[in-house]
Amino acid sequence: MGLQEEFEEYCTKAKTLPLSTPNYDKNKLILYGLFKQATVGPVNTSCPGTQDKAKSWDAWKAVKGKSKEEAMSDYITKVKQLLEQVSAA
Repeated sequence: MGLQEEFEEYCTKAKTLPLSTPNYDKNKLILYGLFKQATVGPVNTSCPGTQDKAKSWDAWKAVKGKSKEEAMSDYITKVKQLLEQVSAA
């Protein structure tokens, strides 16, 4: 399986993470940033005015400089880590 296919598989798995996942909101933002970097590339918009959208934008900007492949790989690793935490709980 190639990186793109594995990334798509873990994108689907990420949607199944329960709200009880440790640090759910923080991890959701990390995954969002990595997802956007992997699928869109570097931040290409200005920071939105609302606080919730600014948090998402900040999470995306935090991974600036990662290649598409590195962002995909980090996303997969993070989802695996979270799934392990959930199953161990």
